[in-house]
Amino acid sequence: MEKTIEPGGVGARIIRVFPRRTRATPDDDLVRVDCQPGLFDEADEIHVSVAFTWDVPKAEKLAEAWKSVAPVKVGGPAYGFPGGEFEPGTYLKNGYVITSRGCPNRCWFCSVPKREGGVRELEIKDGWNVLDDNILACSTAHKEKVFSMLERQRRPIEFTGGLEAARLTAADAISLKALKPRQLFFAYDTPDDYGPLRSAASLLLDAGFSRKSHTLRCYVLIGYPKDTIATALRRLEDTMRLGFLPMAMLWRNEKGTTEHSWRSLQREWARPRIIGAYKNI
Repeated sequence: MEKTIEPGGVGARIIRVFPRRTRATPDDDLVRVDCQPGLFDEADEIHVSVAFTWDVPKAEKLAEAWKSVAPVKVGGPAYGFPGGEFEPGTYLKNGYVITSRGCPNRCWFCSVPKREGGVRELEIKDGWNVLDDNILACSTAHKEKVFSMLERQRRPIEFTGGLEAARLTAADAISLKALKPRQLFFAYDTPDDYGPLRSAASLLLDAGFSRKSHTLRCYVLIGYPKDTIATALRRLEDTMRLGFLPMAMLWRNEKGTTEHSWRSLQREWARPRIIGAYKNI
């Protein structure tokens, strides 16, 4: 099997195989999730796409199982391969869009800079859920083109890829408010992120966003080395006080192992209805 995924030939029938289903997994007729080939499966190529390093062993087994159908290519973020131009609906569900890759930051817990390097602006395709690694690090011209593309979408706009609070400007906040988004996700990964997150909250509220709408969301990384339940809980509560509805993101090592106490805390702070119990914080 080939350890990379390149586009197939024009008109090629490509079955894409995924080791797990997520909200972003495509759902067309040529997608298979964690399964053996079916009796009537036929293809010119098989692409096994792997997002998480802890799914690599499962992906390797799937690749072996599917090589009886057609030549197999294995790739994806888990293998550290940089992404090329974005092809809507191929490895992400239609509606999800990536307009740039890479990030200028060098966060210790993030593989994006190693895999993608600095920011690369891509050809802009239509979609309503933006997954860029760091779109606010893009040029003003690129951001304006992305916002223009989003304005013509007929679905509620979402930025679930995560926005860097330290790069948010007043102009960005105004442009985002004009899109009437359903969700804007920011990120609170380490204690140093609190100051920029507080400044971003001020800019967003000044632009007209409401604390009560739950449009403003924030990924809060928990469970990383030397983190404690008490300090993680404090970050989650501080995030709510700023006006963001938090979503706890549990740190995992390459094997994907986690501890029960951290999983329990993550579950409590990953569902908006449960978090609602803390609304008076």
